[in-house]
Amino acid sequence: MTSDNGVPKPDQQARFRMILDKDVAVPMRDGAVLRANVFRPDDSGQFPVLMTFGPYGKDVHLSQFMPEAWDHLNDRYPEILKASSCKYLVFETPDPEMWVPHGYILVKVDSRGAGKSPGKLDVNSPAEFRDFYDAIEWAGVQPWSAGKIGLIGISYFAAGQWMVAAMRPPHLAALLPWQGTYDFYRDRTRSDGIFASGFLGRWWPRSVLRNQHGNPESPFVDIVTGERNTGPASLSPAELAANRADYIKNVLDHPLLDDWYRERIPDLSKIEYPIFVVANWGGLGLHLRGTVAGFEQVRSRHKWLMIQAGSYFITFIDPKNVAIQRKFFDRYLKGIENGWENAPKISVELRAPGEAVKRLLTDTQWPLRDTKWTKLHLDAAGHALKSQPAAQASDRYDALSDGVTFLTPPLAEDVEIAGPVKVRLWVSSSTEDMDLFVTLRAFDAQNKEITFISAIDPKCPLSQGWLRVSHRKLDPVRTTEYRPVHSHDEVQKLIPDQIYPVDVEVWPTSIALRVGCRLALTIQGKDFERADEPGPYKGSGFSLHNDQRDRPPQIFGGVHTIYGGPAHDSYVLLPVISGAL
Repeated sequence: MTSDNGVPKPDQQARFRMILDKDVAVPMRDGAVLRANVFRPDDSGQFPVLMTFGPYGKDVHLSQFMPEAWDHLNDRYPEILKASSCKYLVFETPDPEMWVPHGYILVKVDSRGAGKSPGKLDVNSPAEFRDFYDAIEWAGVQPWSAGKIGLIGISYFAAGQWMVAAMRPPHLAALLPWQGTYDFYRDRTRSDGIFASGFLGRWWPRSVLRNQHGNPESPFVDIVTGERNTGPASLSPAELAANRADYIKNVLDHPLLDDWYRERIPDLSKIEYPIFVVANWGGLGLHLRGTVAGFEQVRSRHKWLMIQAGSYFITFIDPKNVAIQRKFFDRYLKGIENGWENAPKISVELRAPGEAVKRLLTDTQWPLRDTKWTKLHLDAAGHALKSQPAAQASDRYDALSDGVTFLTPPLAEDVEIAGPVKVRLWVSSSTEDMDLFVTLRAFDAQNKEITFISAIDPKCPLSQGWLRVSHRKLDPVRTTEYRPVHSHDEVQKLIPDQIYPVDVEVWPTSIALRVGCRLALTIQGKDFERADEPGPYKGSGFSLHNDQRDRPPQIFGGVHTIYGGPAHDSYVLLPVISGAL
């Protein structure tokens, strides 16, 4: 039963059988053809469309692309296996078996140059965003389409949503970016000025190049056919290189936020669609900050933010969360009056030690309205964090050492923290530049560090922040007392041994700490890693910054000095929700 415009009526309870139209041709404005899978109800009516668009392979099963995630799902999440056969489960995209039976069409598009789509591979580019726009408009006028397109997906499949939405395709109706930053410079490629070599050096060859169209060495096979996922063509290494943009070189060639970057960062003020933004505390170093900031800056009157704990991927396909996603799209793609508007505008899971969630915080604004902004001042002589500025002192450390750590005394009462964090430092360097790596940590009453599983490391600290000090210039429009935003549009070299005030944005965090716990701030000139940690991941996972093309040791391997006291008040500004530090 359908309404006059073909959209299933709100009271329709039927569950549809799913059919797959495979490798459907999607024409682009320049004559190119991309390939898409269309999962749709076995029904002659018209249905709202959900779309994903990216280079990871629409036909690459999770068990191939990320075997460890597949094993983790099978070992620990029977509720997901009960809800779906997971036959079509692809990394960071929705499971069609959880959507099509409820009257949705799911369109998954291989971006140009990836998987089954021929052409030049140019990810995160204006060309790719134009293709995304064209794919949305194509889906909006197909005979099976109700003309309303929603976007959904994680990470890459979330980040692209911000960009294409700012282009305002007419058939786009709603967005659901799940843990995907909008900021291509500050988050995805340069951690506030520092080249993100660890992530990019892993992501580019593993996630993208292995699935380049025509790659004969790809290990990926099509879920349905069992054939190589990169199409029948077999290109030579030279042909493959000529048929793609040199992503790493492009990033290295643009150390500042210049016009090349501006073409890849959306104007969020142009986004007015209904939008449900979901971030994850485990997204340090890549998505967390930019996901939350994207929510803050879009102009939509209908916007919601949820910040979750746990695995960003597993939570996305958890049946309980899929039901929440579906309720949002039911409201804005199907027009069902289901009370979605009454959901809290802001909902934040407050973490507790042991991967627990203590409680859900809800509000109508971010940061949360009851935040008590609390300064802890650095005592450079005593390596302490104190409620009042200490005596004037300084502390020196070799940039490439373990740096210096400042500790609070044991907490006298329970404390809850949730929100953005800022660190103000007075610093000097023996060279003309310095990189700051700032890590917020917590320890229990037995002095054991409190850590959490994240997307990059199994023992992640509370939060981290980064800054190239020659990029210390602030954006006066976007900077607030609790959140410094750097313009990254010019280099301001240091005079060796001269003292400079610097504001470092430490990414948002949440934690509920009991009496006797302690907070710590570690400051270094290199990535935070625990020397005694076994295995390859030691605190910052693969999100490292160790490429000497960007960090020549003669400049970034000097001696740093941190200053504290009344004349040079270095401090950390924390968002306390309850209790007192």
